[in-house]
Amino acid sequence: MANPKHRIGHTKELKEQDRIDIIEKSSRTIGRAVFSSILVTLISFSPILFLTGQEKKLFSPLVLTKTFTMGGSAVVTLLIIPMLLRIFLKGRLIPESRNPVSNFFIHLASPAVHLGLKWKKTTLALVLLTLLGSIPILINTGSEFMPPLDEGSLLLMPVALPDVSNSEAKRIVQVQDRIIKSFPEVENILGKAGRASTATDNSPISMIESIIILKPRDQWREGMTKEKLIQEMNNKIRIPGVSVGWTQPIINRINMLSTGIRTDVGIKVYGQRLDSIYALSLQIEKVIKGVEGLQDLYVEQLMGGKYLELAMKRKEIARYGLDEEDVGMIIETALGGANLTSTVEGRRRFNVNLRLGQDYRNDIAEIKRIPILTEQYGTIPLSSVVDIRVTEGPPMINSENALLRGTVLFNVRGRDMGSVVKEAKLRVEEQFKRLPQGYFIQWSGQYENQVRAQQRLTFIIPIVLLIITLVLYLTFKSLREVLIVLSSVPIALMGGVYSLHFFQVNFSVAVAVGFIALFGVAVETGVLILVYMNQSLGNLVRQKGQRQETISETDIENAIFAGAVLRIRPVLMTVVVDMIGLFPVLISTGVGSDIMKPITYPYVFGLVTATIYALIILPVVFSLVKIWEFRRQGRLSFLTVEN
Repeated sequence: MANPKHRIGHTKELKEQDRIDIIEKSSRTIGRAVFSSILVTLISFSPILFLTGQEKKLFSPLVLTKTFTMGGSAVVTLLIIPMLLRIFLKGRLIPESRNPVSNFFIHLASPAVHLGLKWKKTTLALVLLTLLGSIPILINTGSEFMPPLDEGSLLLMPVALPDVSNSEAKRIVQVQDRIIKSFPEVENILGKAGRASTATDNSPISMIESIIILKPRDQWREGMTKEKLIQEMNNKIRIPGVSVGWTQPIINRINMLSTGIRTDVGIKVYGQRLDSIYALSLQIEKVIKGVEGLQDLYVEQLMGGKYLELAMKRKEIARYGLDEEDVGMIIETALGGANLTSTVEGRRRFNVNLRLGQDYRNDIAEIKRIPILTEQYGTIPLSSVVDIRVTEGPPMINSENALLRGTVLFNVRGRDMGSVVKEAKLRVEEQFKRLPQGYFIQWSGQYENQVRAQQRLTFIIPIVLLIITLVLYLTFKSLREVLIVLSSVPIALMGGVYSLHFFQVNFSVAVAVGFIALFGVAVETGVLILVYMNQSLGNLVRQKGQRQETISETDIENAIFAGAVLRIRPVLMTVVVDMIGLFPVLISTGVGSDIMKPITYPYVFGLVTATIYALIILPVVFSLVKIWEFRRQGRLSFLTVEN
């Protein structure tokens, strides 16, 4: 025969006012705790809103969506749900002990909780060892700004010598594109040399861009990966005098717009003279060459551009009875072109320009023979009054912050960016103890964004932790209870750290977002368990009093067990719903999953360890604290968080 306390009842057995009082009391019991939990979760997300750059644009919608959703859920939970319970909570009342789902999880968790309460110190020692074991993993975890997004295409960026001709640049594009098109994984390829018809593109003719459209992965050769494909292509398209760089179209444009660097990382060298900057850049290239994971190393060519220099011979010009202005006009007309008139076609207007044909402008010998008509000496060649020669100079002058700038560019493949840059920086600092006066270097590219995001999070997160601690203190009015709740945070973070190691994920801003989301839910779970355990202690005090004569330490442990295990269903509902909601992200393989999975891994697996800690370890910690208080004060105290 079933225990009468566990029988299935009916609301008809209660007076209407008693039923309303029970609903009101239950709402008050968890109302303040639920509100503080939601508030803590929202506050924990606030650091993301203080980020800048592309990380803010990427993750702010996530935070805003979460904020408005949880704000709405708080209103529904505190104001609407109690009213709905009063209206619809009628009929049979099934106790928790008769619920098959609750019984399953209670029977699953009870032995572990009993064992933990029996061997308290051993349990805490095992948890501490597991936590300490995650520290070496955390230290050795790589770092990067953002997880690399697989865009489904590649961008090949060969850079030829600055004095490359138009025809040679065209030949390089055609040869390399033909080789790449022969790979079975390539769907199509489009290459260009020089700049596009826009003022925002300042690419010289020596800079080539080839966008490679790849076929779907199921059409690739067996065992082929993106890294292997890039390596095979890189080995086959090598041309003397051409430096090759590999990236992706979208991230390349983002890098160039945000930092002015077209690769993953760049070393900007600032100074006063281009030749000194270039020499310093070449030395830096030699120093960092050979760093593991450092690929596509290239020094921006600051010298080597070819210029046609025309210097007037003033004495010869005077001897032939000419004027410097007349000679300059002839040169401008012959080489640059002179506007004769304009023509209008519909709504468009075109200038009519006159100059020598291309065959006469491309050959220095022909330029020297450009005829000049004089009054006394007839026709003379241009070389008689102008010294014509080819000189070398900067192909393009880059400046930033009113200083001349050169760059050493490289990509990172096969290793995390943080480790590569750290090793490269150590080499540069050891080699260049002091730079020449007026010269300095700056590490830029994605690494610059990574440092900026880390510095901002390092400053904001401690402030957020203090605010969360204050909110919890206002909820419990006890610093000891706050510390008990916050003790679940390191265990939750530990689960996230182990997941990064298992899935071989580097620490990035996306991973930081996952840990921030995990922090709020871990605190929320701890608050709920703590409320239930205090409520169970309150029931014990009301039954047996608070003195040592009426309450034993076994009674305290049994009450804590009842508060932790018998209320397992609402706790698991909070956690499992989050996990199920993120399960599609864990198994996704499409474009964008590269960014979302690093957020999900620490969040989901950290929830697992946080839940285990809240259900098994937190009762152990709570029982140790309460038994210590009981022995010291001679009475059992408990907290209420009702409004």
